[in-house]
Amino acid sequence: MANMAVNLGGIAMKNPVTVASGTFGYGQEYARLFDISRLGAVTAKGIRACPWPGNPLPRHAEVPGGMLNAIGLQGPGVDAFIRDDMPFLAERNVPTIVNIWGTSAEEYADVAARLTGVPGVVGLELNVSCPNVKEGGASFGTRLDTFTDVVQRVRAATPLPILPKLAPNVPDIRPFVQAAQDAGADAVALINTLPGMAVNLETRRPVLANRVGGLSGAGIHPIALKHVWEAAQVARVPLLAMGGIFSGKDALDFILVGATAVAVGTATFIDPLAPIHVLEEMEQWLDSHGIADINDFRGTLQI
Repeated sequence: MANMAVNLGGIAMKNPVTVASGTFGYGQEYARLFDISRLGAVTAKGIRACPWPGNPLPRHAEVPGGMLNAIGLQGPGVDAFIRDDMPFLAERNVPTIVNIWGTSAEEYADVAARLTGVPGVVGLELNVSCPNVKEGGASFGTRLDTFTDVVQRVRAATPLPILPKLAPNVPDIRPFVQAAQDAGADAVALINTLPGMAVNLETRRPVLANRVGGLSGAGIHPIALKHVWEAAQVARVPLLAMGGIFSGKDALDFILVGATAVAVGTATFIDPLAPIHVLEEMEQWLDSHGIADINDFRGTLQI
């Protein structure tokens, strides 16, 4: 069997498969269905400094090719997460990457500092698609200055590996990859969901209470693949790729264009065992093609 171990910016993973933040909760529900320690890592749902209720219902909508969500980053806050959720993940002996967010750069740094040294936490994914209240609500991830500020402040606050999660709704993702690594990021995660909307013709109202949401699912796979390929052209740090992974071949698409690891998200709502099935299919494909180490396959796309 092929060697599947990878290193994601200082995070040792026994295989390149993790889960996308927000689709796996904090692992308890899925642990009833399979041994989550089989994953290379778990990426926990977004955490900020204080408890947050998220958006009103309805906040999911199935659409052609995927789904829209406007959960609004509901979460218990960092203290409750450390007390109530991390012990479970630490006991499962699975490396945990914690997705963090805030409404100011200072809040990101505060959460990062509080998670430093917590048993089981091996890295921090920075959700920079959040609104910056100090700048009128614009997303941190769509402006290079605010994006860089967040990464630099988090870098100063923690020695943990940090992975900014890039927003796809920018003219060119490459300057953000360069800014992330120049500001001290150890890896880069991409892509986050795409902004989208659904309406009800009968009621003449938006389907989501929040009006707009994030589009994920199989339909965004080609978009994500294009962003990851472009990111790999300038990246000096590893890439964690996600976007429409429903099979092992979908995941290997990302490895082929230069990603080190992958995250399975929306597929788990259809098949809760999707991350394990993706991993097994990756292993089978590599074996059938005589590839002894997945690291030798990375970035071998021929142009």
